[in-house]
Amino acid sequence: MSMIPYFFGRRNNVFDPFSLDVFDPFDAFRSISESRPGSLSSETSALANTRIDWKETPEAHVFKADLPGLKKEEVKVEVEEGRVLQISGERSREKEEKNDTWHRVERSSGRFLRRFRLPEGARVDQVKAAMENGVLTVTVPKAEVKKPEIKAIDISG
Repeated sequence: MSMIPYFFGRRNNVFDPFSLDVFDPFDAFRSISESRPGSLSSETSALANTRIDWKETPEAHVFKADLPGLKKEEVKVEVEEGRVLQISGERSREKEEKNDTWHRVERSSGRFLRRFRLPEGARVDQVKAAMENGVLTVTVPKAEVKKPEIKAIDISG
C-alpha cells in the first residue's frame, strides 16, 4: 500500500481529476473551532478570499475588488472615522432543494469586510464607486498639491 494517498488525501473517484482532496494538517483544528458556539463559521471564509488591489496614480487612489456573482445592492462602500475606507457585503448561499445532489461546493458564501486607512490628502468627500462585470472600482481623488510659488528677485548693483 502506498503512502501517497495518506499524505495527499483520498480519491473518491479515480476517473475524476478534481476528486483529489489535498491533505490539510489544520483541518482537525478548524473543525473543532467551528463547532464552538460564537466561533467563526466556515461561511466567514469569504472574508479572507476577497481580493482587493490598491494602486496610487498622480490623481487618485484606486481600489479594485473581485466580487463575482454579486450585485451592487449587495456591496457597501463607506468612509468612516474620517479616513478609513470600508468595503463590505454579503454573498448569499444558494437555496438547496431536497432532491439536489451536490458533488462539490467550492464557491464561498458569507460576509466580507475590508478596511483601508487612507493617507493624508485623500478627498474622502469625493469618493466614487462603480461595479462592472463583478469588479468593484472605488476611486478616491487626491487633493491637489500646491506647488510653491517662485518669485524672481532682481539683483541690484
